[in-house]
Amino acid sequence: MDEPETARPEPGGSRRAPRRGPSGRRRAAAVSGARAVSVSVGLVAAYYLLPLDERATGAAWAMLVFGLLAVALVFAWEARAIVRSPHPRLRAVEALAATLALYLVLFASAYYLLELSAPGSFSEPLTRTDALYFTLTTFSTVGFGDITADSQTGRVVTMVQMAGGLLLVGVAARVLAGTVQAALRRQGRAAPPE
Repeated sequence: MDEPETARPEPGGSRRAPRRGPSGRRRAAAVSGARAVSVSVGLVAAYYLLPLDERATGAAWAMLVFGLLAVALVFAWEARAIVRSPHPRLRAVEALAATLALYLVLFASAYYLLELSAPGSFSEPLTRTDALYFTLTTFSTVGFGDITADSQTGRVVTMVQMAGGLLLVGVAARVLAGTVQAALRRQGRAAPPE
């Protein structure tokens, strides 16, 4: 958890002092957790509610490319928000939840659209839930094997997800940790030893 903060006046005005002590930190953690859950639930709800109808493979690829660009932009925006946050550690958890949920929903959508546009791309027809399940088992490296990519396109998209997942976990975690450290230094608070 973040340490208690002191109010620092801003040029040309003063800043309201943040809540101090354990109750202020607990409240900030609860709000942060609620936001992370809300964003994740909202993205999954959008995945189920958006009209993903049968589209050409080109449209699915375009959605994947633009979606990955959106993931990168959301991640960059979240990193900037961490630096400005009075609770950078909590904000980093929110950032990771939002980025991860967007990434997973994006690939689930791509798999679903791929199966609609090229039936037989997977070992069984995919519903939205099946596509999300396949995405999660691939991301978590569990890979139960009950659903597999059978087409070359399905395998390429799955490999892109695997490589992206490794980058998301490795690089993104490192970037978020560095951003939290920078935010704490900016606020004049030392980060705990690792």
